Amino acid sequence: MHPNKNTVFDCKLIALQQNHNTNGKITAINGGYEVPFEIKRVYYLYDIPGGEDRGGHAHLELEQLIVAASGSFDLVLDDGVNNRVINLNRPFTGVLMPSGIWRELTNFSSGSICLVLASHNYEESDYVRNYSEFKIWKSV
Repeated sequence: MHPNKNTVFDCKLIALQQNHNTNGKITAINGGYEVPFEIKRVYYLYDIPGGEDRGGHAHLELEQLIVAASGSFDLVLDDGVNNRVINLNRPFTGVLMPSGIWRELTNFSSGSICLVLASHNYEESDYVRNYSEFKIWKSV
């Protein structure tokens, strides 16, 4: 499917395996297994001031797994027609995001950490940062 035809319903909430004992828990994420792509880039957002939002863009090709490694936040999804809000608040749950979906991250709790595993290295040309341009691209 062409990325501009992906919808918010193609974004999948997935449970990640938890391994635990009396010393704590660990969750491992492997490219090609828990996520359907090779992981090329990992980054995380933290120390986000209260009331601030992040995101506000879409990707032409990049796929991502987004996890609340600590705390909680809302992932606001938009495919140009439909909207969907997913609250992420567990480090063993993530959202698989295909390309072509506008996303915003809002309502960060104090001390939250947003972990992102991406299918591509950073490329500015892969970003659509203007919502009006995004709507035009989605309608093609």
